[in-house]
Amino acid sequence: MSNKNEMGAVILRVVLGVVFLAHGLDKIQGGVANTAAWFDSLGLPGFLAYAVVVIETAGGIALILGLATRIVAGLLAVVLAGAIITVQLSVGFLGGYAYDLALLAMAVYLFINGSKLYSADQLLFSGKKESETAVGTM
Repeated sequence: MSNKNEMGAVILRVVLGVVFLAHGLDKIQGGVANTAAWFDSLGLPGFLAYAVVVIETAGGIALILGLATRIVAGLLAVVLAGAIITVQLSVGFLGGYAYDLALLAMAVYLFINGSKLYSADQLLFSGKKESETAVGTM
């Protein structure tokens, strides 16, 4: 992948991470129990609120750091798809699911392509991959 594409992926990864970290912290500050009650009012199991808060908060931090980007992006895509289907779709496009759809597109891009530039994954695992490649070519 070219450096321009990698830099674009870094921007998407960090921005998506910041957005989800903010959303997760907002739910924590507002009380996760309140979010669980809201989930219950929508007909969703309240315990899902706790999972969403963990995915948003820890996932946001992980994306900012570039740790397990594809896995985290996949989890966030599921959360976003759920939000669009259960809440935002009935509100309509503008003022409804347009924002979540843009975030979903970012998450799906990162799920498919990853983002290794300036990432913790690159620091932690780049030596391992190089040594495996060297062994495979001998």
